[in-house]
Amino acid sequence: MSETSTICIIGQGYVGLPLALAFDQEGYDVIGYDISEQKIDTLTSGTDPTGDHGDETIADSDITFTTDASTLERASIIIVTVPTPVDDSKNPDLSFIEAAATTVGEHVSEETTVVLESTVYPGVTQDVLGPIIEENSGLTVGEELSLGYSPERLSPGDAGRGLREVTKIVSGSDEETLDRLAELYGSVVDEGIYRAPTIETAEAAKVTENVQRDINIALMNELAIVCEHMDLDTHEVLEAAGSKWNFHQYRPGLVGGHCIPIDPLYLAHGAERVGYRPQLIMQGREVNEYMPKHTAELVLQALNRSGKVLKESRILVLGLSYKSNVGDIRTSQVHGVIRALAEYGVDVVGYDPHVDPDTARESFGIEIQSELSFTEFDGVVLATGHEEFMTLSPETVASELDEEPILVDVAGAWEKDRAIEANFDYNRL
Repeated sequence: MSETSTICIIGQGYVGLPLALAFDQEGYDVIGYDISEQKIDTLTSGTDPTGDHGDETIADSDITFTTDASTLERASIIIVTVPTPVDDSKNPDLSFIEAAATTVGEHVSEETTVVLESTVYPGVTQDVLGPIIEENSGLTVGEELSLGYSPERLSPGDAGRGLREVTKIVSGSDEETLDRLAELYGSVVDEGIYRAPTIETAEAAKVTENVQRDINIALMNELAIVCEHMDLDTHEVLEAAGSKWNFHQYRPGLVGGHCIPIDPLYLAHGAERVGYRPQLIMQGREVNEYMPKHTAELVLQALNRSGKVLKESRILVLGLSYKSNVGDIRTSQVHGVIRALAEYGVDVVGYDPHVDPDTARESFGIEIQSELSFTEFDGVVLATGHEEFMTLSPETVASELDEEPILVDVAGAWEKDRAIEANFDYNRL
């Protein structure tokens, strides 16, 4: 693939922006397209809206950031990186893909390859994206156009799990397209390229990765519930079981994010379209979706043991984002914990060093601390294991809380024995 090729990346969020920067750094002519004028204005001013790359990296790039769809006409490669959420009924919402495909169809030129990176169920690239592009362009896939699928595999907040460090799956509508995309992505991925035999295989592989994680975490979460009923410490059980060479290491927890809670629903939907309803996949989802309520129940039980009146109790939630060391709260399961506690009249206050307090206040509908303080609280829910919380002293925290403080350590961040010695009623999943 010639470095003089023009690559247009649709969507300049957590997936599209790293791609745009990587191709730009390799000398390609890159267009970063997004429908959000605010996002494009931010990028054009040299500011990183994701906070992952730094303002200097954005300012030093030669990327053309734009909301002008006509710029797609000069691209020989168009990469679509738009969201694929679920609707209120937990069915796949392909409206973003459909809108992007319409835009591509209205401006695509002949001999262009269109690549989808968004997570979908098998068949979407060729049965949804392709036909909409054809309808709006008058061009035909396999003749004037070609299609590819290369799922994103980024892991925000995890060192060594960026675009260049993770093997990239690529697939194409024909062998020539596959070769072209393997060369293209190979120029920005150091870990290597995996050539999937078909687009549908690549689509299925992406959702399968996160279905596996979802089910394994669901097993740990159900084990945590069982152990709680048996008055056993789940972590001690897992530590003992982990002494066997073939025991897989997973831990219970809240399952949020844009992939693990969503991808199983996409695969299940795809399976149902061909006449099969997967049981285990959906049961795993049910278990993981129950965990915010279970976490709240642990808090309520601990408050009762400490003789607290629920409607007079105040709890500080440490960590609001969906995973450690990131500031994304959009799909955080901490929402469910807070809602469940509020149903019992517990006053909940939040704190997260990675999240703007005003943004968190609007999203969660609770008081948000700008500076961390433990005074006048009955206990703490350590919901997200940010590095800043790992260094907190249980003894100091306990001394600042009201008498007989409680701690529900969802993140498993603090040593159990030390927390108990600090006079906490200590609980963890």
